[in-house]
Amino acid sequence: MEPFVLNDIRFFLIKEWMDKYPNLVAGFTSKNGGFSEDYFSTLNLGLHVNDSISSVEKNRHCVADALHYPVEHWVGAEQTHNVNIETVIKKDAGKGALRYVESFKDTDAFLTFDKNILLTLCFADCVPLFFLHEDTGAIGLAHAGWKGTVSGIAEEMVNLYKAKGIEGKELHVIIGPSICRNCYIVDEPVINLVKSRLGEVENRLFNQIQENQYELDLKEVNKAILKHAGVLEENIQVSDFCTSCHEEHFFSHRRDKGNTGRMMSFIGWKEG
Repeated sequence: MEPFVLNDIRFFLIKEWMDKYPNLVAGFTSKNGGFSEDYFSTLNLGLHVNDSISSVEKNRHCVADALHYPVEHWVGAEQTHNVNIETVIKKDAGKGALRYVESFKDTDAFLTFDKNILLTLCFADCVPLFFLHEDTGAIGLAHAGWKGTVSGIAEEMVNLYKAKGIEGKELHVIIGPSICRNCYIVDEPVINLVKSRLGEVENRLFNQIQENQYELDLKEVNKAILKHAGVLEENIQVSDFCTSCHEEHFFSHRRDKGNTGRMMSFIGWKEG
């Protein structure tokens, strides 16, 4: 069953988690319902893509108002396609929410045990990973492009939970909207990195379409990495939404040839 439900023109919500935990806010924005123009039409939330800063600020406040989660409680990152994870606490709230220069540097994932802090990351084809440990409420969010994927950011998140006394089998993970295998063509060196990460992998993860050209399923690669790290298959859900195919909802770096905005993944507990 698709975990993301269009709740508003501006965003999809993870309905199952939010129905179970009314104080949890988790989801993924669309490209619609904002104030940006041209390539960034209309709900661009990326602070780093040469859109008008005033438009991005208005867009972020628009989403904050709709979610009832003020931007003063958001955290944002300078995403660099690496595997660095920042554990954030309540006092970090607001860092990178409206100013890119104030974002957490060289960071592609967040983890927190605290409430009243919204973890946010930006996307335009890469894979968003949402983590939840139900007993402690520890939540995580990761950005996995092909570099982060083959470098194992999903496994690094699981290992960080383990370092905090939480086993992989206790985690629930949702793999969010991102580019599908039909839209994502890579060369052999990338496929070799996938094989290096996973060993003998199933053919369903990629498909050769011509010499040095492969369709790659980044969602399923991340799922395989999560399973290798100890997350139970029944605790992993995968969205069917493709950021490239579903043009009516999403920006896509590949489809739009780099001239595009950014969606935002988000997860956070509200004070009960």
